[in-house]
Amino acid sequence: MKRTIAAVALALAAATPLWAEDGVGIRPDRMSVTVQTPGGSAEISRIQDTEHELSGEWARTSRPCPPFCIQPMIPAEGVDTIGEIELLEMLENPDVIVIDSRTRSWFESGSIPGAVNMPYTETVDRLAELGCALDFDGWACEDAREVALFCNGPWCGQSPTAIRRMIEAGYPAERIHYYRGGMQVWRLLGLSVTDATGD
Repeated sequence: MKRTIAAVALALAAATPLWAEDGVGIRPDRMSVTVQTPGGSAEISRIQDTEHELSGEWARTSRPCPPFCIQPMIPAEGVDTIGEIELLEMLENPDVIVIDSRTRSWFESGSIPGAVNMPYTETVDRLAELGCALDFDGWACEDAREVALFCNGPWCGQSPTAIRRMIEAGYPAERIHYYRGGMQVWRLLGLSVTDATGD
């Protein structure tokens, strides 16, 4: 029995990449993810400094509520709430559009590489960009794309508001994903952020 346990432990150690001991990976088998952006490909990885800490706006624990109230895990019935690994997979998938639903100034201060900015105040007016078509009764969204929306974090109501408005306009809830962690959790995990221009 002891030999079997030792053999399994040795096999697992041999199967673990060497960088897993020294680096800060996304998963044990993956250090980074490459995504396409309007400016070309971008690599998403984690900050390698294990002493790094959040500061400034992203380190704040409390904001006035309203308007910065804690958001529900599910913003609308039928919408799938996701985490970082699922969002990274969607960023790699050219059939999925990842939407930063924050206002332009927030987006320009740094976003998730590969995300497109569609402020929550404009989302319904821009459903054609997501595969919907205008008809006499409003929007026809039978060919709507799969999308994932995020904003500043669990205290930000911009993406939940956009999601509810999209569904009211006819967007299928089952094609919408909500990354509730948003920019605060993304930064907390030390994941790559675009520069100040959003590229």
